Amino acid sequence: MPEITPVPLSELTTLRTGGLPERTIEARTPDELVGVLRDLWASGEPWLVVGGGSNLFVGDEPFEGTVVLVRTAGIEELPGSRPDTVRLRVQAGHDWDALVAETVARGLAGIEAMSGIPGTVGAAPVQNIGAYGQEVVQTLVEVELLDESTGELSTVAASDLGLGFRTSVLKQHYGSVAERPGVIVSVTLELDRVGDGDRPIAGGQLRGALGLDADAAVSLRWIREHVLATRARKGMVLDGEDPDTWSAGSFFQNAIVSEAFARTLPAECPKWPLGPVVDPVTVIPLAAFDGIVPPPVTEFREVKVSAAWLIEHAGLSRGFRFPRSRAGLSTKHTLALTNRGRATAAEIAELARFVQNRVQSEFGLLLQPEPVLVNVEL
Repeated sequence: MPEITPVPLSELTTLRTGGLPERTIEARTPDELVGVLRDLWASGEPWLVVGGGSNLFVGDEPFEGTVVLVRTAGIEELPGSRPDTVRLRVQAGHDWDALVAETVARGLAGIEAMSGIPGTVGAAPVQNIGAYGQEVVQTLVEVELLDESTGELSTVAASDLGLGFRTSVLKQHYGSVAERPGVIVSVTLELDRVGDGDRPIAGGQLRGALGLDADAAVSLRWIREHVLATRARKGMVLDGEDPDTWSAGSFFQNAIVSEAFARTLPAECPKWPLGPVVDPVTVIPLAAFDGIVPPPVTEFREVKVSAAWLIEHAGLSRGFRFPRSRAGLSTKHTLALTNRGRATAAEIAELARFVQNRVQSEFGLLLQPEPVLVNVEL
C-alpha cells in the first residue's frame, strides 16, 4: 500500500479541524484507489476518504482508522451524444476548479458558473454541487462507482444516483448513512462546444448574479472571471491568508420547505419555487359528461428559502462570534462558519448549534448542516 506518514485532518480539511488518524494512505492511480479501499473494507477497520477536504467537518479526537487521500488526476476526451457536444471522463482526485478552467480554455460550456468551488471531481456528484443556476446533474452522464457492499467497480448512470438539491444516494447526511455507500473513481460529463466567442446567457440566476441584461452576450472566460470575483468578495474562494475562507463553504443548506410553510415566512425572505406549477386540464368525454365538472386537483410544490437571510434576520450578523472563541461567522457571508485561527471542532460546533437555535426560535425552521460530520455532533 502507498502508505505515508499520518497527517492531521486539520491539515487536510478547509475548515482546519480534525485529529491525527492511525494511518494515511495516498492513492495516485485508479488501481491504487480501488485496491486500497477493497483491502480496508475486507479488514473492517474504520476508513475515511478525503479529496479536497472542503466538505468535511471533523472532530478534535484522533481518528481511529485509515484516511485515504484521493490523488488521482487526468481528463480523457470522448465523443459526445451529438456533434456539438463532447464527453470528458475525469479522475476522482482531479481538482474541480482546475477542471472548470480546462473546459473554459477548450470552449466547452456547462460548468463555468461553478468556477471557484473547492474540492475534487469525485465529490461533485455526491453533493450535486451547484452555483448560480448550474448544477452537476445538468451535465453528468455517469460515474465509475466502487460499491462498498460488494467491492465491485461498475458504471452507474446519473439517473440512478438520486441527484437532488445538494444531495444524492451517495451522500451521508447528518444523522444518517448513504443510501448507496461507495466511492466514485471517475466522473463523465457531457459539455457543449461553444468556443471562445460571446453568446447569450440563458440562466436568469446567473445573469442576475453577474448583473447581465437578458439580451447580453458574454464569453465563457468572462463568466469564469466574474464568478471567481463574485465568490472572492463573499470569501468563498480559498485563500491561505484570509480566515474568511477557512471554512467548509456554506455550512447550512438552503432549506427546502413546503409551499404552505414558505408562506409563513416574511415576504422579504428570498424564496425559489422548485418546479413549475402546471394548470391541470381535465378532459371529459362528451358521452360520459353528467354536467358536473370535478374540482381541480391542488398540486403542492416545494420551495427553497435562503438560509443566509434567515440567519441574518435571526439577529446574527456577519463576523458574529462568542467572546474569546476562535470560531465565527464569515465577515463577508453569514452562511459560512469559519475557523479564525486554531479553532477547535468543539468551538465551531458550539457556534453551529447557536445559529440553529436562533433560526429555529425565530422562524420555526431547523437548518441542516451541509458538510459531512465525522466524529462530531451538533
